Amino acid sequence: MRSFKRLALVVLALLVASAVVLFVLENNQSVALLFLGWSSPQLPVSVCVLVSLLAGMMVGPLLAWFMGARRRSK
Repeated sequence: MRSFKRLALVVLALLVASAVVLFVLENNQSVALLFLGWSSPQLPVSVCVLVSLLAGMMVGPLLAWFMGARRRSK
């Protein structure tokens, strides 16, 4: 059973990695973003989307932890 879980995890990781590679290869048109007066250099669309996804994956749990800690202290 342990080896099946490990194999399933490896297969899932390979599927996610291949999906990311395909996404990057398909979305290579350059764009410049403007956010709160800041202008970014010309980057592919896929880079912008992946950076925003990773930022959300870091900020979301931090906010949830902060709100949970705040509720526990009351």
